[in-house]
Amino acid sequence: MLCAFRGWSDGGEAASLAATYLADQWHARPFARLDPEEFFDFQVTRPTVRLTDGVSRVIDWPLCEFAEATVAGRSVVVFTAPEPSVRWKAFCSATLAVAGELGSGLLVTLGAFLADVPHRGEVPVVGSAFDEDTAERLGLGRSRYEGPTGIVGVLHDSANRLGLRSVSLWAAVPHYLPPASNPKAALALARRVSALLGIPVETNRLASAATEWERGVSQIVDENEELSEYVEGLEEAAANGSEGMKLADQPVPSGDAIAAELERFLREQGGSGSAG
Repeated sequence: MLCAFRGWSDGGEAASLAATYLADQWHARPFARLDPEEFFDFQVTRPTVRLTDGVSRVIDWPLCEFAEATVAGRSVVVFTAPEPSVRWKAFCSATLAVAGELGSGLLVTLGAFLADVPHRGEVPVVGSAFDEDTAERLGLGRSRYEGPTGIVGVLHDSANRLGLRSVSLWAAVPHYLPPASNPKAALALARRVSALLGIPVETNRLASAATEWERGVSQIVDENEELSEYVEGLEEAAANGSEGMKLADQPVPSGDAIAAELERFLREQGGSGSAG
């Protein structure tokens, strides 16, 4: 079972984009949903309204959906949802109950976090695995994070208590970019999932979106001297094998102009980087 949650654990929307992309490439078919009434504060995660045929209004409630696919002789369930607002233990129990009913032997969660990393170069992926051999095979850097957690952490704890093997994959996304879809980090997660499960996935479309995204962001960054110097510092730190620059080591570029330029570029792409 592969899970990704929009919200706190989904920096650059990389985790949810990766899961959605994999489900699409594997032709996964929805078969079950969790009732959002049980797990969401609708003043926090609001339903949306849309028009059908330009007349009728339809309410779309937060979607917590399971989809199943059979690829290369293996069955995979992809579960995507917003991070719930309430009753996390019950939410995890309901999610893992589906895994139990289907006989799932492995839980894989995807996440993405903001970090002092450049947008160019390899995307760092950290996480945890049920054994050292799996972590080494995936080339996982060990996460040393301690502090507030999200639904991903609670879900893994629940899985551990049930004796269900689990792997957590987290991609690092540049903190200096405005909130927007990051197909490059999503690509890194999709490839790690493919390697972990031994299930092939066509990534050309996502890779193309990632290339275009990096080109466009680089163009904007290079036009701003302050931001360009900061990113070069991050790249130098990455090349030297350090764990990343501390924000105190170098001033973080500020100013609404930088964010506005990046947002303008990403908006003008018209969704070309979503690869969804």
